[in-house]
Amino acid sequence: MSFRRNRMVQTVMERVKETRDLGYRVYDADGHYYEPMDAFRRHLPKKYHKDFQYVQIDGRTKLAINGHLSDYLPNPTFEVVAAPGSHETWFRSENWEGKTLRELTGEPLTFQPEFAEPVTRLKLLDEQRVHAQLVFPTLASVIEGHMGNNVELMAACVHSLNAWVADEWTFHYQDRLFPCAYVSLADADLACAELDWALERGARHILIRPAPVPGLFGSRSPGLPEFDKFWAKVNESNIFVVLHVSDSGYDRVYRWWSGGAKEMIAFDRSDPLKSCIDSQGRAVSDMISALIAHGVMTRFPNIRWVSAENGSIWVPHLMKMLRRAYGQLPKSFTKDPVETFQESVFVAPYYEEDFNELKLYVPAERILFGSDWPHAECLARPLDYFNEVKDFTPAEQKMFMSSNLRGLLEGKR
Repeated sequence: MSFRRNRMVQTVMERVKETRDLGYRVYDADGHYYEPMDAFRRHLPKKYHKDFQYVQIDGRTKLAINGHLSDYLPNPTFEVVAAPGSHETWFRSENWEGKTLRELTGEPLTFQPEFAEPVTRLKLLDEQRVHAQLVFPTLASVIEGHMGNNVELMAACVHSLNAWVADEWTFHYQDRLFPCAYVSLADADLACAELDWALERGARHILIRPAPVPGLFGSRSPGLPEFDKFWAKVNESNIFVVLHVSDSGYDRVYRWWSGGAKEMIAFDRSDPLKSCIDSQGRAVSDMISALIAHGVMTRFPNIRWVSAENGSIWVPHLMKMLRRAYGQLPKSFTKDPVETFQESVFVAPYYEEDFNELKLYVPAERILFGSDWPHAECLARPLDYFNEVKDFTPAEQKMFMSSNLRGLLEGKR
């Protein structure tokens, strides 16, 4: 893949240099890389190559996954991408001209090295005045979200991606870039093996899809006893778990009402009904509910959980539901589930949300800054996020932008 730089990209990078200096090291809980085509296939056993491949259809590259063509992402090669921050108007709900996402995107950018490798990413962070960043994949939602109950294929693709990360990034590049180790829970024994492999290579956090766990005989809660051996390993390891937005299967709720596509289309914004259905918030809310209600968070109290790129508008409703459940079934909980949430869960809100409302439910020491760079949904200058916490005290602002995530990375609970 070419690493050509065009004039528009240069303009974007110049805008980055205009960023502010907060006077302390900034820690970003949500950065991304765009996966090159060999990320999933370099270490994938040959017997699975036919189940995960890039194919040409009418002159365009598509993904063929587990026997079907996927339209999940329109450009799975990322040869061109939307400029970072180009969709801000949309996500702030200020699109009064009624432009489509394509119109808001404008001229796409050619693929840049900082999108997929650590050396140039670190130079970019210096320009952005960001000290450290958690880094997540972009295309990896297709693994558990699009492979049905093919558990062995899921595990093979997860490991291939993790092995590529170990090759190209490491899991703690210069102690400033921290790519996730992705773990699928579809098979508890394979999940334990993948966790052990990642820990041996210095992983500081793991990515778990916020969704029911897929399996040969249907989906189930991650709080069932079969997963306790996995959670026990995490509990002992002193790493944290990130529940990052994914294709969690909740898009089917919209499809019940629309009678449309057979799979989630990542950037389909053509129907206003879809904007009214919070499939991201519902997925992570249900995931956290299962982890609390089925006892994982109290059986393994050393684990810290991060909700990344799920927003936060789901939090007030979840607090009400937890209070109701506790009042109805108090003997089913070891302790007040709201207290469990507030002690164990960190939330990274979207910039367009009401941070003051969030702070009514989540302590300031549990709220994280997550830029989502370089996706189109992010802010072009990540530190502009600081404007959203203008009503926080200086101590709370520093927690949000720095010390909360730094503490997680340093193993402080």
